[in-house]
Amino acid sequence: MLKIDALTSAYGSAQILNGVNLEVAKGEVLALLGRNGVGKTTLLKTIMAIVAPTGGRIDLDNREITACRIHEIAKAGIGYVPQGRGIFDKLTVEENLRMGLRANASSSAEIPDFLFERFPILNERRQQIAGTMSGGQKQQLAISRALCGDPKLLLLDEPSEGIQPNIVHDIGLFIRELAQARGISVLLVEQNLGLIKTASDHFAIMVKGEVVHHGAPGELDNEELLQRYLSV
Repeated sequence: MLKIDALTSAYGSAQILNGVNLEVAKGEVLALLGRNGVGKTTLLKTIMAIVAPTGGRIDLDNREITACRIHEIAKAGIGYVPQGRGIFDKLTVEENLRMGLRANASSSAEIPDFLFERFPILNERRQQIAGTMSGGQKQQLAISRALCGDPKLLLLDEPSEGIQPNIVHDIGLFIRELAQARGISVLLVEQNLGLIKTASDHFAIMVKGEVVHHGAPGELDNEELLQRYLSV
């Protein structure tokens, strides 16, 4: 589904990604871990062309998208939920979801029923101004808006940030459901190990702009591994 080869990118003269190699299979949830500042968010932004790659290659479904622009990447089948959620606070819940439909390849697409079934609060509050919702409800809205584009791959940046534990667990189950029942691939940047264990099939660890370790979620019980790569 997603294949990244020797990807590099920078902010001006500051090199951030130093040759990232990564693959996410169809229907797989891959969690990306690492200390702050190692390039996890920059990797997602580079995939989305928010940050321009300076080298390497990105393929989606055997099609190179390295030089594509943001709207082309969205139309190709990648949904993105940034850190901080990025919803439109002054629009209603329904208006936010309809904004997500703009990335859908079908001009006649409507908001999928399964989103309202899975998150009934969004249906109940369709006309509520999004900025007045709780943090957990905003995250549900942000993920649902991305899914309105009918993506093949979903990029999630710190979805547990600022959310109460029961909703974090529910979001983890939903991510798992997206992969298993709908075949959507997910690349998840996250620090909450509980969410990673609930949602992911595999994980990768980044250090200084490179992927240095791959593993299965059970390895995250290894204290030596956590101290080596994730402790402050």
